[in-house]
Amino acid sequence: MSTLAHTMMTAARSADSGIAGPGELDRYPYPETPGGERPGIGSWEGMDPDMSRVGRRAGGSRGRGLHGQLVQQLGQMIVSGDLGADRPLVPEEIGQRFEVSRTVVRESLRVLEAKGLVSARPNVGTRVRPVADWNLLDPDIIEWRAFGPQREEQRRELLELRWTIEPLAARLAAGHGREDVQQRLTDMAEIMAHAAAQGDALTFTRADVEFHSLLLQVAGNRMLEHLSGIVSSALQVSGGPVTGCERPGDASVGLHHRIVEALAGGDGGTAEAAMRQLLSVPSSEQSAAAADHVVPAPREH
Repeated sequence: MSTLAHTMMTAARSADSGIAGPGELDRYPYPETPGGERPGIGSWEGMDPDMSRVGRRAGGSRGRGLHGQLVQQLGQMIVSGDLGADRPLVPEEIGQRFEVSRTVVRESLRVLEAKGLVSARPNVGTRVRPVADWNLLDPDIIEWRAFGPQREEQRRELLELRWTIEPLAARLAAGHGREDVQQRLTDMAEIMAHAAAQGDALTFTRADVEFHSLLLQVAGNRMLEHLSGIVSSALQVSGGPVTGCERPGDASVGLHHRIVEALAGGDGGTAEAAMRQLLSVPSSEQSAAAADHVVPAPREH
């Protein structure tokens, strides 16, 4: 196994919990009331109790600070429908519920507004926007939809989008070959083969993400290159089969190698055909997924 493969497999297995512990939270100050009740919290009844405090949820709140964690949790609640369209979001209530500062709430809402999930207007306040206004190509929203009630629709839409752009990207990439890029694609295919043999789904997925992202970036089309983040998100979401190459398996590994060979030979037609086959690999030919799936860690915003 190459040094690169060993490095990727080691990195993939490393744990990075980063959960905020007691005393680390910059809590929003609120007045105490009789009985210990906090003002305004009644409007949040029915929410997942595991999401009632930033930093408690080990799956989706790893290591990106309170700001990123709050964006993650509010975003999931909006996309899942727990916070429906036109729902008012009162910063003071959010601060009290999640025990974070006014600054963290304000910055988090700004991020969600940039994604089209909420709108803030004078004399109206901040409200949840309807699905039609969301930036559905935002990588965070792609991931949140993949873990909510719309998961099957999201997976279908992602696969249809990939079917539209990736075979073309493979054809175009065959005409823009560079030795360093070709070597990197070869390395990723080798890492995927080794990870599949070891049953290492995490390393397989990470190499797979880089393979497909790199292919879009070297197609010589800047608009296709701009879509590489969408493909990365499609490959990283957990759960049922999203694409043919989501899980390690002999069929997908062989097709990745065929694409590499076609690119090296400048054969765009074969590269395109292999990519179409790759996106059609049935899930029955893939290895079983891990039993537990967690929401990806929030990004830096």
